[in-house]
Formats: sequence, C-alpha cells, structure tokens
Amino acid sequence: MSTSKIFPVYKVKLKLAIQDPDMPSPRYHTILFVQTNAQTPGSGIKHHVTGDIVTGMHYEAAEYHDPETDENFFSKELIGHTRALNYPKNWNDILKSIPAPPKQKAFNKVTMRTEPVKSWDPVAFYEPGEPRRPLVKCTEWIEDQAIPTLINAGLIQ
Repeated sequence: MSTSKIFPVYKVKLKLAIQDPDMPSPRYHTILFVQTNAQTPGSGIKHHVTGDIVTGMHYEAAEYHDPETDENFFSKELIGHTRALNYPKNWNDILKSIPAPPKQKAFNKVTMRTEPVKSWDPVAFYEPGEPRRPLVKCTEWIEDQAIPTLINAGLIQ
C-alpha cells in the first residue's frame, strides 16, 4: 500500500493598499495556500474570505500561483501538510460551514464616517470612549477559526 500524497499548507500575508483606521496597524490580507502543483513552483489553491465588513465577507477558494510573486506579498509560513485524498472537497465543505465575518460597520450620518456598529436593530454606533467589540476580518477568520477547525478535523497535520 502506497503512502498518500501530501500538499504543503501555508499561511500567507499580503499587504493592503489601505489600512482600516478602526484596527491596529499594520494589517494584512491573510489566506491559506495549499501548494498542489510541485511542477509549477508555488502554484495551488488559496482559501480565504473576501469582501469587507461594511457589506459582509464570504468564503472563496481559487487557483493561485506562487504567492511570493504577488506584488503585495508580505510573508509565507508553513503551518503543516494536508493529504491529497479528497482535497479540496473536504476543505471546502468545512470552510464553507464556518461563518464568514459579517457586516460590522456602517456610515454614521452624524460623524460623516464609516464606523463600527454597536447594534443593528435599530442601528446604533458607539459613543466616544465607549468600549468596542473587536472587529473580525480575514486574519481573525483564518487564525482563530479556519486553522483550528482544519486541524481539529485532521485536515492539517
């Protein structure tokens, strides 16, 4: 019986064109990259959430070439390996089941700024100096939800 083929799994960070003034800087767009093709250096599939926290985000998996050639490349960290058997189906099934970051900001007509929302029905904004819930974006989704869920499911070793 032969050993199952494995693919390396990386956490990749890409520079952002604009930083969010409501979050500590610097921030990066964080993705999971599975290198599925050893013949074409660095090509594979990226798994991430896209969109923004004004309209809400959604999960996406897409072909991706060598992250290190991306003009916005910042870093690439090997976090483990995944088995080729049933990849990417099992990954997509699990990652689609993790809620993507929802709407968390709206335009405040009083301050004329897009700001974090305290509550949605009715829409209420935080007062100056009032403690705020942390905002959740791609980095938090990848690091706090996607990676632990994939590890617990045995899909990242």
